Amino acid sequence: MNISWIIERLLVKPTEGSLTDVVITADWRCNGSQDGFSGTCYGSCSFAPPSGSFTPYKDLTQQQVLDWCFANGVNKTAIESNVTQQINDQINPPVIAPPLPWLPPAVASAKVAAP
Repeated sequence: MNISWIIERLLVKPTEGSLTDVVITADWRCNGSQDGFSGTCYGSCSFAPPSGSFTPYKDLTQQQVLDWCFANGVNKTAIESNVTQQINDQINPPVIAPPLPWLPPAVASAKVAAP
């Protein structure tokens, strides 16, 4: 299973006190894939104004922003578990729709194939 996290967008306040381009929200996505199957979860995480160290916007890394998300309520383990379950459910569906048992096989096949 291949799991990857990305930051898709950052919302910033142009000024916050004496600071510029302060990140207030990050939109994230967790993608997973295995053997041609895929799953995804996405969301947003908001941040309080910085107090203490500050990294200028141009110096931010994706991993740094992801770490902020994980420290501010994004449950990495639960999200990755959800993505993994999506893929496992595609590989081994928990619910299927077999042909109706009282129809002859030819009729049942035609009905299953119909949109």
